[in-house]
Amino acid sequence: MTGCVHSKTIRTVTPKTLGCEECLETGQTWVHLRLCRECGHVGCCDQSIGKHSTKHFHSTGHPIIEGYDPPEGWGWCFIDETFIDLPDQTPQRGPIPRYVEFDDDDD
Repeated sequence: MTGCVHSKTIRTVTPKTLGCEECLETGQTWVHLRLCRECGHVGCCDQSIGKHSTKHFHSTGHPIIEGYDPPEGWGWCFIDETFIDLPDQTPQRGPIPRYVEFDDDDD
């Protein structure tokens, strides 16, 4: 994990929801999901309207997320702003609905 000293915060977690926790509560849509590897919060990525994964980091200080729809096998440290190797990959608890298709050509 070159460039990141926060690996001690990585936990084996159970995802709390089958989609972005806040988007499910408010009826918003998301593009991609991110899983907090400290507490299991599922939030949406910064391409989503809510940006709930980043908001979760700012409110809790939990630095490490995992790409989670489907599990993508990569980690990101918000503090060091770098991709990291995760010690394991979190399995999905069930089918994850996908609400928004993101097309890179739409930028």
